[in-house]
Amino acid sequence: MTASLTSDQITALCRPAAQPVLVRIVDETGSTNADLLAALPALTGPTLLLARHQTAGRGRAGRDWHSAQGKSLTFSLAWKFGLPVQSLLGLPLAVGVALAQSLAMFGIEAKLKWPNDVLHNGRKLAGILIESASAGSTPHDASWAVIGIGINMAMDDNMATQIGRPVASIPWMTDLDQNMLMATLLSGLAEALVQFEFEGLGAFTQRWNDLHAYAGQVVTIIDRGQTLHEGIGAGVDGIGRFLIDTPAGRVAVMAGDVSLRAKEA
Repeated sequence: MTASLTSDQITALCRPAAQPVLVRIVDETGSTNADLLAALPALTGPTLLLARHQTAGRGRAGRDWHSAQGKSLTFSLAWKFGLPVQSLLGLPLAVGVALAQSLAMFGIEAKLKWPNDVLHNGRKLAGILIESASAGSTPHDASWAVIGIGINMAMDDNMATQIGRPVASIPWMTDLDQNMLMATLLSGLAEALVQFEFEGLGAFTQRWNDLHAYAGQVVTIIDRGQTLHEGIGAGVDGIGRFLIDTPAGRVAVMAGDVSLRAKEA
């Protein structure tokens, strides 16, 4: 359970790319993303903030992220890139690949839903929220990314009702060595972030498409309740746009606040 997590153990179990990350664990906070964003001016290196209980977690587009103590993992990673903010486009896709591949090391089959969800058996297993900030005074300076991640491990019916959508539940995840689980996730993330800085999204596009949850399926793109596009999900392109083959031809969709859904039979 999350009570067994310790900073020293996580750090000791990390692979080399994650060794420089400062690991902090708090019993409770509102939002780990908000905390790290506020702390950016004082940070001297990559920092992981993990909360055993998060009371005001946030998802994409300002939505609430619900979590339960001991039944979910909620953490954020602040990472400084030698790239301007605009070069971080597509980072959620790279992070999704890193999460899915790290979870696979524990026998957990994960698929990716554009732009920032990790699914297990068609249900939401994890969500990603990335917020960025310039590390200097001009748009061309280096930048920070605060990568927030919530993983549903053992969600009960009450929590699923609060969330209001089908969520994954893998109760045996709580029986894993939580320090090893977190060290594996952090190591995978650190390795991916280093690669993203030097090689860009192109290093992850094919891997993302190999993990695409709706490959070859009919999907819809919805914006504010209105269907914008319907067609066959074809994956993502080199700049992170979602490709959908419609009767009128292939359409490339930028993230924004649109939602992607599998079309019900």
